[in-house]
Amino acid sequence: MKALPVEPSSAALAIGSRIRAARHSQRLTIDQVADSTGLTKGFLSRVERDLTSPSVASLVTLCQVLSMEVGELFSQPETHVVRLAEAPRISLGGEGIVEQLVTARSEKRLQVIRAVIAPHGEGEKELYAVDCEVEVLHVLSGRFVLIFANERFDLEAGDTMTFPGREPHSWLNPTAEETIVTWTLVPAASR
Repeated sequence: MKALPVEPSSAALAIGSRIRAARHSQRLTIDQVADSTGLTKGFLSRVERDLTSPSVASLVTLCQVLSMEVGELFSQPETHVVRLAEAPRISLGGEGIVEQLVTARSEKRLQVIRAVIAPHGEGEKELYAVDCEVEVLHVLSGRFVLIFANERFDLEAGDTMTFPGREPHSWLNPTAEETIVTWTLVPAASR
């Protein structure tokens, strides 16, 4: 079997931002990392800004202090693009609503659902709950009423509301105009 030729690239790998993000996530200062690694503060600053490349030994030491695998610096992030025109339609119930899942179906950390609600569209007559920890409702356009057992919230374009996902609720569009909202479910609701 013939090996595929690999062209060397003169493009520098940008790993500095990942090193900085790992340091920040652990709430470490450059001084603390410098003390722990034996590298100078100036050198670390240049590495984080991709102005210099560390040796393999320095990189291994730095990754050990930051509790990360060296390979994490070079891996490509897993990304998914969902085009609105191709987003699958779903139905969580209600009348006068078109819902689309705008995150990848495989995404387990959260789900974002875009809903277009016709004039006077409404949710279930009985309050319902979604199997997730947190729901975030954001009104993109129009007006929207979120209904709980003992309270109603009148929301308008730009308003965002966060509440426990398992809290029974329903909703309605009180106007003669279309309303567009997004629901973000964390983690993704059980199927």
